[in-house]
Amino acid sequence: MNKNILGVEVPESINGLGSLRPFDGKRFSGTEHEQAKIKNPELPESKIVKDLITAIQLSGLKDGMTISFHHHFRNGDYIVNLVLEAAAALGIKNLTVAASSLTDIHTPMVDHIKNGVVYRIETSGLRGELANQISHGLMEVPIVFRSHGGRAYSIASGELKIDVAFLGVPSTDLYGNANGFSRDGDNSSACGALGYAMVDAKYAEKVILLSNNIVPFPNTPCMIPQTEVDYIVELEAIGDPKGIMSGATRYSTNPKELMIAKAAAEVMEASGYFKDGFSFQTGTGGSSLAVTRFLKEKMIAKGIKASFALGGITSQIVKLHEEGFVKKILDVQCFDLDAVESTLRNEFHHVVDAHFYAGPGIEGAAVDQLDMVVLSALEIDVNFNVNVLTGSDGVIRGAVGGHPDTSAGAKLAIIVAPLVRGRIPTILDRVNTICTPGMTVDVLVTEQGIAVNPARQDLIERLAAAGIKMETIEGLKAKAEKIVGHPNPIEYGEKVVGVVTYRDGTVIDLIHEVSR
Repeated sequence: MNKNILGVEVPESINGLGSLRPFDGKRFSGTEHEQAKIKNPELPESKIVKDLITAIQLSGLKDGMTISFHHHFRNGDYIVNLVLEAAAALGIKNLTVAASSLTDIHTPMVDHIKNGVVYRIETSGLRGELANQISHGLMEVPIVFRSHGGRAYSIASGELKIDVAFLGVPSTDLYGNANGFSRDGDNSSACGALGYAMVDAKYAEKVILLSNNIVPFPNTPCMIPQTEVDYIVELEAIGDPKGIMSGATRYSTNPKELMIAKAAAEVMEASGYFKDGFSFQTGTGGSSLAVTRFLKEKMIAKGIKASFALGGITSQIVKLHEEGFVKKILDVQCFDLDAVESTLRNEFHHVVDAHFYAGPGIEGAAVDQLDMVVLSALEIDVNFNVNVLTGSDGVIRGAVGGHPDTSAGAKLAIIVAPLVRGRIPTILDRVNTICTPGMTVDVLVTEQGIAVNPARQDLIERLAAAGIKMETIEGLKAKAEKIVGHPNPIEYGEKVVGVVTYRDGTVIDLIHEVSR
């Protein structure tokens, strides 16, 4: 029996509880007990450190560790380049960069690969000169490509261990409660949802926030809580929100894309899933995003509403929500500035993290509750396998994103694509890179015809009953080749430059070096 400092006798152990520690008045700090009174007015009131170099040093970042980033600023991101420049200045080498996606703005990473700062990359997507050089053999170790859900699952399961997460946030208080916008007026860097950053913050060993907007405590409700944050660095700018809406998230006025979108909406209407309380997601790409425009008139005609819309959110989804056609929004990433503003003003525009969105674990994810999803494709083959990662020249120029996650989870997965792009057919015997397996794809919609996966005889019957004309995918492929001929095969080298994983981390395809 021992006495604590308050005079209470405490047994050394109790059956069923094990050993007990008498209260000694020492303050617990990290992993050590400091000799101090519990109440200590001198505790730091802020996690803000002097600069990025200081934060990196305090985090313990060393050669060979893994650092992570989010891509909510898309092509307006400043953080990746700033951090790698600081790591280079500190002489840190052989880092693994685990970014949720990389794009044109990250071209400076080429130099950091060459000087040894970056040794390996894990990401969902890759574009621009960085992608081009990697496609031609720049890196010693192949890039690992993961879907958004696959990345979140690998982090949560411990397969992908993040040593230090560097997260740009549009607002944070002194202790690290962070948001993708500011409720105190300064939204010059607002990006809205922080769905990918939220997973990194939760599981990384150390978390460094970078922000240009320090607001009064408490910054609540918050997307990232202070309990997950170690250090904060105040910067003049973390990103340009104008870069959010670029490339694959453009607003289409292309007549061909609108024709495809209209046909896809007709397939949705006839599918049997278009009824009151249905749920849906529209992916990136002109035709896919444009489908949303045609849903409203069909909902009005049938007198129905959607229970929720999921995924990367656009102004069109926001408008449907505000007009009462979509009851709730589950948002992992904002695709334009209207969606960013909606996260601030709409109560039922709910931000979710990437694991909630699309993680393939047995806990379940929001994609598993989807009725319908409309997705774009660079290529699709006669087995309905889809490529969204490599171009017709074999060069990496896209992103896996949530494509395989939503296709697997939704009751109806529709792929929208033009029959040909330029002088290249979209439908092939085998796609260059399999990102989404055909067994999860149900319908292909082009401007010159619709094909349904033969495994979905139920859909074929419903569409036929609705008077929708269908063709075989082989027939559509023949149409494309009649217009532009059969494409020449891409010349690849032996070197593997990319490993494409499925949602569960298994390898679904390999990307080889493009011959010069």
